Parts: sequence; C-alpha cells; structure tokens
Amino acid sequence: MISIDFCTLSSPCPYLDAKASRSSYKYVFDASFNLNTTLTEHGYRRFGRYYSKPICQNCNECVSIRIDAKNFKFTKSAKKAIKRNKNTLSYISSPICDEEHLKLYSKYHMYMSNKKDWKFYELSYQKYYELYVDGAGEFGKEISYYDGKKLICVDLVDFVNNGISSIYCYYDPEYSWYSLGKFSLLRQIMIARINNLRWIYLGFYVKDCPSLAYKGEYAPFESLKEYVEINQECVWE
Repeated sequence: MISIDFCTLSSPCPYLDAKASRSSYKYVFDASFNLNTTLTEHGYRRFGRYYSKPICQNCNECVSIRIDAKNFKFTKSAKKAIKRNKNTLSYISSPICDEEHLKLYSKYHMYMSNKKDWKFYELSYQKYYELYVDGAGEFGKEISYYDGKKLICVDLVDFVNNGISSIYCYYDPEYSWYSLGKFSLLRQIMIARINNLRWIYLGFYVKDCPSLAYKGEYAPFESLKEYVEINQECVWE
C-alpha cells in the first residue's frame, strides 16, 4: 500500500457562510477492503483514491453520522417513495464512466445550480473517472436506476465490513416526483438489511446547511464523537 498524507490551506467553507474550511487528506494508491473500512469508520470520505476529513480550526459543525439500518423505521413518506418507484429497475455493478453517465451528471448539476445556486462544473471523462471510478477496488459499487432502458439515477457507494458508505447520488430532475434521492438511500438501507450490515455511513451532517441537513431525518443514527488517527479507537455514540 502506498499512502501520501497532506492537508489543504484554509479556504471558504462550502457549507456555512462566514466560516473557513480545512481538510486532511490521504492519497491511497491501492486501498484494501479492510483499510477502506477503517478509514470510513474514522470519518474519512472517499472520492477516487483520495480520503478526506475536516480539520477546521474552532469549528465542529461537520459531524460524521451513520444510520442504524437494523432499527430504522420506514415512515409513511418513505413507503410512498418506495411505492412510486415500484417499476424502477436497479442494478449493482462496478462504477461506470460513459457518455450516458456524464450527461445525467451534468443535467443534475445544472438543475441544482438553478435551484440551489450550486456552482456548476462540467466534468470531463477523466475527472469523472478520477472522482467516482478510480480507487473503487473490490468495495466501490454503483447502484444504477432505470426507467425501462433510460438511466435516471446513479448512487455511488462503498461496501464496508459493517455497512454501506454513501459516496454520491445524482438523478434526472425530470423524475423529481419519484423522490429518487430519498429512494436510493432507502434502497441502501434495504440492501444493508438483506446482507446483515448494520450501518449506512452518510458522511458529514451539517445541521445549518440546507443541502446536508436532511441527513438528520434518518433516525436512529450515531455520530462520530471526534476525528482521531486511524491507529486510535474511534467512538460512535
């Protein structure tokens, strides 16, 4: 295993106004299944071969959380989202990088740019590959959703020893009525249960950030008490 550690300089926080952000990174050339699990349990987020966690000074708003899939209760709203997708087809595969995926990714991000003022980036094949395909190893998977033969949602995840780590999800805004973002997360919970996996690692929960606050609705969940080194015991509570 080759690992290179580094950190970023302070920059404007992408989640909260008037806050600064700083991250610690590990570039892991060939992460094993067990190492990826350890990093996930310690609050690291994976994109490609890069793993990151926040090291912001005087701020602890980015809280790593994990849903208790075993004890999760499906609400009426959740059951409605599942019912709306009764004819949606889904497949689990290794992450895919092709024209169909890039077009859907761009369509989703253009929609979110107009709806929530996200900064729009046009990803190249290479950049998409580096973010979502490279470094997937034996653990990184894609759950793709189709309306007939039309790709309408992509949910990128990692399977770890005790659960599923949610990496990124994007969908066709023309299918907003299907609640595909919610449905894909509910499907993760169902897949975890079928495979006797306890947790859904949701990454950072920031209660005052509209794009991340929704994560607090998926109770019961546990929070990582603090970010510690991977050779130290991590405490979830």
